[in-house]
Amino acid sequence: MKGVTILGSTGSIGVSTLDVLTRHSGQFRVVALTANQDAARLAEQCRLHHPDFAVMVDPEAAQRLREQLADMPQRPEILTGVEGLEQVAALPETDYVMAAIVGAAGLRPTLAAAHAGKRVLLANKESLVVAGALLMQAVAESGAELLPIDSEHNAIFQCLPPYFSAGLESVGVERILLTASGGPLLDWPLERMAAVTPEQACAHPTWAMGRKISVDSATMMNKGLEVIEACWLFGTDTDHIEVVIHPQSVIHSLVQYQDGSVLAQLGNPDMRTPIAHALAWPARFESGVAPLDLFSVGRLDFQAPDLKRFPCLALAFQAAQHGGTAPAILNAANEIAVAAFLERRIDLPGIAAIVGDTLDAFPDASVEGQGVEFLLDVDQRARDCAERLVQRRMR
Repeated sequence: MKGVTILGSTGSIGVSTLDVLTRHSGQFRVVALTANQDAARLAEQCRLHHPDFAVMVDPEAAQRLREQLADMPQRPEILTGVEGLEQVAALPETDYVMAAIVGAAGLRPTLAAAHAGKRVLLANKESLVVAGALLMQAVAESGAELLPIDSEHNAIFQCLPPYFSAGLESVGVERILLTASGGPLLDWPLERMAAVTPEQACAHPTWAMGRKISVDSATMMNKGLEVIEACWLFGTDTDHIEVVIHPQSVIHSLVQYQDGSVLAQLGNPDMRTPIAHALAWPARFESGVAPLDLFSVGRLDFQAPDLKRFPCLALAFQAAQHGGTAPAILNAANEIAVAAFLERRIDLPGIAAIVGDTLDAFPDASVEGQGVEFLLDVDQRARDCAERLVQRRMR
């Protein structure tokens, strides 16, 4: 049986992962589950899945978890903090690590899993956005397996030849077509964007996601971060990546080859499909997702993204082209701006404004030869700058 650690087990990806693991309980064992503050849900998961370890990043939440599991006959060992996340990501009994912590907070434990040579199921795109060079180096040096969980990158992976390792040109790929739903605001008049509420921005038409990622989908920053992630995963650059809006979310991405062939991966919009693919790879097994009914889908639509409507996508392409610290600054500023929007401190257009102003506030800087502490310092300084801009915008 393969031992699995889930970083971020109480979020939507973590819950979907546990659902798939339960369907194949004879092949997998849950070694560790982790969460930030949701002690109640993690306690419920511990009672159902009996992990050896449970990690609460927040110390007060860890104490609540201990109290809620006090009557459990064989309760898990409870760890705290980022150190606890790193510990369970590198446990000898862990074979696979689902990296599903949202944001830059997932960087350290994802790196720990890569350094330990695990199969890393990467749902935390920010690890590559902030520290792509470090993560890819760790994978290469340790012999770890890095399998993408984002539906788009998983689709691309499925459309590439099985012998692909790095460099799209070596396998005859012309370009990658990343699909995007366009989110809930695709057809909203631009003049109404300032009036969008958090509830409206989070009402995704096809995917069930957390609030932060839902807002990123509404601004298409999520797609911009995925462009940067794709550059690292597939050894390419933005000249070979195109974003295509596809509202039905049935085609998850496409790969265009030099001979004119275009391969696409299709399926119902359910994260259990890429999760099951990565858990079973290179084999396949059942995920719990209903088969795609093309007759009920009826039609597939495509359109180019309007960068006036989605300025965050343009900012992400610029950051990818600049390289260096720009992607880390982009991500940090976006996390602060999205949090401010969800707290109703700024309007939706304010997200792009704050991200753009934060990028302008920092000179281009190389990350060559730098370690994780340097990148985390850049991340923190960008967050501080973005927060000051939020405060200024509120006045």
